[in-house]
Amino acid sequence: MTQFYDDKPAPKLILLSHEIEDRDLVAEAFSQRTGRKVEILTPKRGEKRDLVAHAEKNAREALSRKLADAASQEKLLATLGAAFGLSRTPRRVEVYDNSHIMGTNAVGAMIVAGAQGFAKTHYRTFNVKSTELTPGDDFGMMREMLQRRFSRLAKEHPSSANDAEAAAPDESAKEPLDTDETAFPAWPDLVIIDGGKGQLEAAREALAAIGAAHVPLVAIAKGPDRNAGQETFFQPERAPFKLPPRDPALYFIQRLRDEAHRFAIGTHRAKRSREIAKSPLDEIQGVGPRRKRALLLHFGTVKAIRSASLDDLAHAPGVNEATAKAVYQFFHDNG
Repeated sequence: MTQFYDDKPAPKLILLSHEIEDRDLVAEAFSQRTGRKVEILTPKRGEKRDLVAHAEKNAREALSRKLADAASQEKLLATLGAAFGLSRTPRRVEVYDNSHIMGTNAVGAMIVAGAQGFAKTHYRTFNVKSTELTPGDDFGMMREMLQRRFSRLAKEHPSSANDAEAAAPDESAKEPLDTDETAFPAWPDLVIIDGGKGQLEAAREALAAIGAAHVPLVAIAKGPDRNAGQETFFQPERAPFKLPPRDPALYFIQRLRDEAHRFAIGTHRAKRSREIAKSPLDEIQGVGPRRKRALLLHFGTVKAIRSASLDDLAHAPGVNEATAKAVYQFFHDNG
């Protein structure tokens, strides 16, 4: 209870199902912290006892659902491991996707799933930093994202990397080698990327370059007309293959991929909104929100606007000649 209220104010009345030690002392501590009297009771009868009983019933049902979901998730993870020839049920699955519009505002996204479902506290985003990438270079974006992710992982958890390598798919061991089998592992047992053979090769190169070639890797290519259920899977040293239409593993993979896509798109939209909302264009006299939005939507980034010729600026939709001159002069006069 004290942990629960560590980061939030306690209410005036707390009803408990069981007696606790130092109840009066805890109530006094809560009272001093919130600046008003807090009462802690363990009712034995009446309306307050009915409220506690109802809360207990809800808690038991919620716990049962969570345990059932966890059991179901374990089974799905087992089918995933079997589908991709892993030597053991994966405990941590990482899925990578990227998002951009014509190469602009490029971001990469990683989602994580395990026995408890989606582990959202482990999600990560990657702003593509390389200046050498051609706009829209999905292979290069994937390569950069994986290199950054696994370089940092190898630095922060080198011992986990050794365990992961020892349990690679070609080994006969069936049980996790971690000393604490209940802990959520730092290293993934399976990496899934959105894309086909080219994406797979880019990912393989990235992992091999930083000594993480042992990490199991799968690429998913969308089916004809992007139809769910027609996906083709690519794995190193294995011919491309499909899963049966009603295979539980296929449904699970679609859920993982859709979550990664949702997260990547959401991150990309947030980045675009931030860039539209705040940029050096704000400093240019005569360029209001409407023309700023028009410039960013046409050119994609402030960097592209800075590099544009006067003629290109003048021909952007929603931009008049006076605005084009003001923008051009601002960037060239200010270097």
